[in-house]
Amino acid sequence: MNHDRYNDDYIAAILHETKTIALLGASPNPDRPSNGVMRFLLSKGYEVFPVNPGQAGKQIHGQTVYATLSDVPQPVDMVDVFRAPEYLDAIVDEAAALPTPPKVVWGQLSVRDDKAATKAEAAGMKVVMDRCPAIEYPRLVG
Repeated sequence: MNHDRYNDDYIAAILHETKTIALLGASPNPDRPSNGVMRFLLSKGYEVFPVNPGQAGKQIHGQTVYATLSDVPQPVDMVDVFRAPEYLDAIVDEAAALPTPPKVVWGQLSVRDDKAATKAEAAGMKVVMDRCPAIEYPRLVG
């Protein structure tokens, strides 16, 4: 898939079908984008599992923080990545190794690695990169 541009229907379908999200790089700092996006996603009815090894066991927006993706206690539909692009490949490997891999790997604004995207797609996952669900949701879902 070409990740330079996404069809609106592709992104809208992901946002409609997704119910559970692991948010990698979640921050308790309200000034961080990951914190605001997590708050937004929770407000739209998504179940969000924050993942950040430095915050594991604590709470962000009332949700328990997990150290790793494999520590999240249930399968998730989407992995939303607030990490530098160079980590995306390893995140795809971790997601693909889960007993129930996510349906989607979503790289936040500036998070893009085409090699990792190809690997995720080969494993059956949809990929969105360099986009933010908190921007796309109001635009496409309402």
